[in-house]
Amino acid sequence: MDTFLIINWIAFLAITIYAFYLFAKVIATRIAYIKLGKKSEFDGEIKLRLKRIGKIVFGQSKLLKDKKSGTIHVMMFYGFILVQFGAIDMFVKGLSPGNHLPFGMFYPGFVFFQELVTLMILVAVIWAFYRRYMEKLVRLKRGFKAGLVLIFIGTLMVSVLFGNGMAMIWHGHEITWAEPVASVFALAFGWASAETATVLFYIAWWVHTITLLTFLVYVPQSKHAHLIAAPINVFLSKKVPGKLKKLDFDMEDVDEESEEEIAFGVGKVEDFEQHQMIDFYACVECGRCTDVCPAAGTGKMLSPMDIMIKVRDHLTEKGAAITGKSSWVPSYAFAGSAGNQASADKEVAATIQSSSLIGDVITEEELAGCTTCRNCEDACPVNNEHVGTIIDMRRYLVMTEGKMDSDIQRAVTNIERQGNPWGLSKKDRVKWRDEDESVYIPTVKELKKEDKSFEYLFWVSSMGSFDSRSQKIALAFARLMNQAGVSFAILGNTEANSGDTARRIGNEFLFQEIAEKNIKQFNKHDVKKIVTIDPHAYNIFKNEYPDFGFEAEVYHHTQMLYDLVMSGRLKPERAINERLTYHDSCYLGRYNGVYDPPREILKSIPGLELVEMDRSRENGMCCGAGGGLMWTEETTGGRINVARTEQALKVEPTMISSACPYCLTMLSDGTKAKEVEENIGTMDVAEILAISVLDKEEVKTA
Repeated sequence: MDTFLIINWIAFLAITIYAFYLFAKVIATRIAYIKLGKKSEFDGEIKLRLKRIGKIVFGQSKLLKDKKSGTIHVMMFYGFILVQFGAIDMFVKGLSPGNHLPFGMFYPGFVFFQELVTLMILVAVIWAFYRRYMEKLVRLKRGFKAGLVLIFIGTLMVSVLFGNGMAMIWHGHEITWAEPVASVFALAFGWASAETATVLFYIAWWVHTITLLTFLVYVPQSKHAHLIAAPINVFLSKKVPGKLKKLDFDMEDVDEESEEEIAFGVGKVEDFEQHQMIDFYACVECGRCTDVCPAAGTGKMLSPMDIMIKVRDHLTEKGAAITGKSSWVPSYAFAGSAGNQASADKEVAATIQSSSLIGDVITEEELAGCTTCRNCEDACPVNNEHVGTIIDMRRYLVMTEGKMDSDIQRAVTNIERQGNPWGLSKKDRVKWRDEDESVYIPTVKELKKEDKSFEYLFWVSSMGSFDSRSQKIALAFARLMNQAGVSFAILGNTEANSGDTARRIGNEFLFQEIAEKNIKQFNKHDVKKIVTIDPHAYNIFKNEYPDFGFEAEVYHHTQMLYDLVMSGRLKPERAINERLTYHDSCYLGRYNGVYDPPREILKSIPGLELVEMDRSRENGMCCGAGGGLMWTEETTGGRINVARTEQALKVEPTMISSACPYCLTMLSDGTKAKEVEENIGTMDVAEILAISVLDKEEVKTA
């Protein structure tokens, strides 16, 4: 036995050292690949980020949005942490027969707890297998690799239980309450001699050891790299969700002798920032992002998960080609992989390096389908930031290659020339006031002539200024501000575009020009507070203009109206007997967390019955207008706005409401497409409140 134990020790140490060497090698190569990216700026905020780790990683908050899958993951996550103590105990039993962890009188309780945890993990494994291969959830892949980890975990658990049962026979231990499952194995193999049980124990022990060490090597080079990358990713994710980074167009530092062409945006994988590359390796391939994506859900090419996976694989292959470090280990087992060939063969490396990120890896059609709604990011359990990645590649297409959808190009050109997507004369921007001259809507210039000041700048937006339907929203809001005695002014014909459309479609250069001009206007008129009916303008003024030197208090009109209703300055008194469902604007909700104010306003109105759609609040589906897609026609799959309207119709409303002129337009078109516009109205929260607060005959509605 002594000779066997010596050989066992030597073999154990040799295999363990080799496994940890391979593990370290994989980690080192992935770090080398990530370092190919541009350095990321870190803003500190350690406490905020640690709280996020506690909530998302240890609290599993995002995973539990899907109760079934979340419960399975919680069982595995905490079970796998706790069961490691049992694994150590298993190693002790095999390396030092007759001994175990020194827990004294508490040892029976320890092994009983370990058996419960082991059984819990086995239940989770079976449940996960059922969900993936029998229930066949659409979002889950069903290949061999997807099930391999379940095989690993199941093997680890069964080998521990079986091995402990054989150890009981080997050492002559009686059946015990502390090891109920191991005792069952001991009873089943009661015919075995001590020598047979010893052999069976070491078979189980080595199966457990090799499986665990194989799992260790497998993890960082599979989708289970998220076990390492996800906590880092959650810690480093943006403080402000969805905020786009500012591009530097300063050409003074450009090396004129450099052979590389000047490019803006991300045209090759090395152009991504390092924290974005961690996103790729953190991807769990759970498909939750694609499951909620409005583009994917209506038959478009876009799949946020596929973008992450394809860019990750491209980074791994190109990283191997550039660094010469094998991407897969042990190398002899993956000799045919593209990454390993690239690290050893110059021709293969050259082919991979010459491949185009946009075209060979990601198609233009995929990038064009994104509405920038961030539902993918909200659903992602590891805080991947898909939208920023997509927009970075859009920036390259638009600003470096000059590629843009013709409809969007027309809208952008109109914004550049006239400050609005339709190309209507900027001199007509203030004409919307003529729809109802009884409403007091002064311009800042008019107030200045009267030597009067204002508290809020009302940013009407292009929709409120030029779109006939949205003008009614602007007028209703202005009436309510008049009623509450709010001091406000508009810029009138000097108001331009917020720049959101230009920035989201990828024209960062135009956006920065627009932002600079707007900020000059704001500073000229000493603007300290802004209120707007446009969630896109609200988001960009509040979260992205500060990067350009402008900070102010920015409010969405539902936030102001909520405060006015709650303070009693506006009193909803007239009953509106409607069954209403509310649609959340992505840029108001997921981008800024404004969910309750519009709902509380609606709840304050007598007679109004508020019913929620299945997809609401954080998981509300996009209307399809974001990311500049308001100005294009959908040519593939179904229409996103119609799909969203169908979701609203399922709760049998008599009215559909929103708090965004873009959303309202899309939903109104949706009711027309479904031929229900005669029976189901579409109105902004401000319009509905105005009906309840003001005389009905004074309020013009759609």
